Amino acid sequence: MNETDWQDRYYDVDQILNTAGPRTDPEFLAGDGVKDFLRNKAKILVIGAGGLGCEILANLALTGFKDIHVIDMDTIDVSNLNRQFLFRHASLPKDVGRPKAIVAAEFIMNRVSGVKVTPCVSLDFLLVSHESFRYYGKIQDKDDEYYLQFNLVICGLDSVEARRWMSATLVNLVDPENPESLKPLIDGGTEGFKGQARVILPTVTSCYECSLDMLNKPTAFPICTIANTPRLPEHCIEWASVLEWPRVHGLDKKLDNDDPEHITWLYTIAAARAKEFNIDGVTWSLTQGVVKNIIPAIASTNAIIAGSFALRITLLFTYGSLASCCNEAFKIATSSAAYLNNYFMLIGTEGVYSYTFEHEKRNDCPVCGGEALELSISSELTVEELIELLVERQDVQIKKPSLSTPTMQLYLQAPPELEKATRPNLQKKVKELVPQQGEITVTSRSLPFSLSLSISYT
Repeated sequence: MNETDWQDRYYDVDQILNTAGPRTDPEFLAGDGVKDFLRNKAKILVIGAGGLGCEILANLALTGFKDIHVIDMDTIDVSNLNRQFLFRHASLPKDVGRPKAIVAAEFIMNRVSGVKVTPCVSLDFLLVSHESFRYYGKIQDKDDEYYLQFNLVICGLDSVEARRWMSATLVNLVDPENPESLKPLIDGGTEGFKGQARVILPTVTSCYECSLDMLNKPTAFPICTIANTPRLPEHCIEWASVLEWPRVHGLDKKLDNDDPEHITWLYTIAAARAKEFNIDGVTWSLTQGVVKNIIPAIASTNAIIAGSFALRITLLFTYGSLASCCNEAFKIATSSAAYLNNYFMLIGTEGVYSYTFEHEKRNDCPVCGGEALELSISSELTVEELIELLVERQDVQIKKPSLSTPTMQLYLQAPPELEKATRPNLQKKVKELVPQQGEITVTSRSLPFSLSLSISYT
């Protein structure tokens, strides 16, 4: 593509970059300077190349970003093709079975000339193919230097744990003596017809950990309800998968959530039980959703949250009516408009409704707050019960926590020798081991931070 073709493609984008507007940052450098930064210097990391990630990658390329890196450790499945539009079933070679990161990068570079998309490079995966070990990667495998090379990071993940890890990592990178160490994080997510996009400025705005209490709590059905008094179609499906499957097939035949024949069997059994109890609503798709604990993905929601720039970028910036991941990336990279502060939510279940708000930082946030979380517990509570409380608590949500005090180890999940040595403490009361207003440090191998608890007793 020659320079004239490039200018024609980004004509609408250039209208924004050529002239300052009423919401332009005072440091905005209209004209060639900002274009040069956007197209030749800005380096963007996209984490996730699924439904949302495919949209983000395409929109970034069509907006003018030329140096894009993408991490995804998954491969393409047939079920992805209805919404992850960068992948094909009939192409040669077939995309199904290949790494998402490499296929997405190839597609973007083939369709948008002049753009370089670099799949994640990792040496810890070895594929028996010509693609060998080069394109897989986990965000947890990367060191600080890897993340410091980017101007901003965009997450299109479907994992709360991965989001928490990424947010905490970028907070830990910030060096007050080096402003360049602050890497803005743009996070997007969708659930059916609902979606959200947010801007996190590490150590400045609230981080992902600050807003854990906004997440939907995972649903668990009491076994007595699903066994004796089902009231919902989900109860019937849980009964079929948890109780009937092992009874009929035995413990040796494991239920495969990805096997259509297994899902069909569960659907048939659950539908029969629902009919027995006069319950409506058992469907094949609901059966799959309950068993796999998934919410159906809606392609249009992904598109809205990612942000479509190709045709309507001028309208987006003029009216500010659609906040999105790529919209915010463009504004942060160019200073051409005020970026989101800091939360946008789409409520599409009953129409196209959205709202924005600023989520406040938590002083007791273990990532960016600095203060201990005050926890009042019963004087009869055991260490094991405290662990269960931390796992279930909405603003903590920590898996397999290990507990220690400044003077002793209460319980360690690993290594096996220390787990065995501290196991007797599980049945002891916390009060026997930790004094009033004593401090407990909680850690987990899945998260790059520790949580400080200030314990009081009732």
